Amino acid sequence: MSSKPEQKTILLAVSSSIAIYKSCELCRRLKERGANVYVAMTENAQKLVSPILFESLSGNAVITGMFSNSRQPVPISHISLSHVIDLFIIAPATANLIAKSACGIADDWITTSLLATTAPVLWAPAMNPQMYTNPATQKNIQILSERGHHFIGPFIGTTACGEVGQGRMAELEIILEKIDILLTKNKNLTGKKVLITSGPTQEPIDPVRYISNRSSGKMGRELALEAIKRGAEVTVVSGPSVEKLPYHSNSVYVQTAQEMYEQVLKLFPECDVFIASAAVADYSVIKPLEHKKKRTDEALLLELTPNPDILGEMGKRKNEKQIVIGFAAETNNLIENAKEKLRNKNLDLIVVNKVGGEKCAFGSEFAYATIITPDGIENEPSLTPKRELVQKLYDKIEELLKKKEAI
Repeated sequence: MSSKPEQKTILLAVSSSIAIYKSCELCRRLKERGANVYVAMTENAQKLVSPILFESLSGNAVITGMFSNSRQPVPISHISLSHVIDLFIIAPATANLIAKSACGIADDWITTSLLATTAPVLWAPAMNPQMYTNPATQKNIQILSERGHHFIGPFIGTTACGEVGQGRMAELEIILEKIDILLTKNKNLTGKKVLITSGPTQEPIDPVRYISNRSSGKMGRELALEAIKRGAEVTVVSGPSVEKLPYHSNSVYVQTAQEMYEQVLKLFPECDVFIASAAVADYSVIKPLEHKKKRTDEALLLELTPNPDILGEMGKRKNEKQIVIGFAAETNNLIENAKEKLRNKNLDLIVVNKVGGEKCAFGSEFAYATIITPDGIENEPSLTPKRELVQKLYDKIEELLKKKEAI
């Protein structure tokens, strides 16, 4: 789940597309996450959905034209509201509205406000695939992009007219992710490359069975998203994970520890920060069976061999400018075991999580954890939301980067 845009004022402009049903849910989700949402509708959009629905979802009177009405609790002229919003979203965005904005036409409330706003502008197009790929539409998108506007989608799929192609409005999770990125003011990692490992690995026993662990990939996703929000270019090497990686990350998918090791070796020299949050299997089966092992009454003995030590190898290879961060999943002696791992693998810092029992970090939104540096413990282990833990971690990363850059 993405971070909440508390105390943010968002203007959601809705134009006439069958994808307007997604905008109803987008409005609800933004409101649920703490944003103050105003909705403006084009005349044709009002023929598809009643403004009353958006009024109920947003808790604010809906803007339906150039002139305000007495039910509106605050001034909503295109000038006053466009100056106070934190983000201007057009979803769904039609080819017509994109074209008018690109040409600077201001013949209704929405297009007039687009000329007046200084807030970031995010477009979520939805239209017939032929209309989207038309050179005129593509040129208009290019013009707006060059002016600093942001676009998300459209994506390939079956559109309302029955055609298959690039025209479907982006899914809400992707739009919400982009909103989080645009609303984050701290961009201190701009220009930095962050490499993250995430999720579990799977070591085959036969074509059906494998050795793995309970990692869900939640921590890896939070690590990737926070780095993206702070402006970094993020690559995630992920094993088979329950959690989806952020849309805005570069994603590399692997299965085994050996595959993860090979990918990290290839990508590590170019990164500024390497974070090993994956729960990598320590051992793999020496000779996985080619065919499914049939059940018998005899004990099954597996011969295991150690997997590559990804974190330890990167600790050896890092240069004076690179930061290498490890995670430790421990059932007991958290601090002592983490400090030993920090020293042995030449890490800049380590995050230790308690696993097992009611405070187990695997699959949870929380982690009983703390951050440890060579200088000492940042705080005593405590049950902390993973999102909050990740934010603290990146604050430390920013401090470390400044120190290394000063060398």
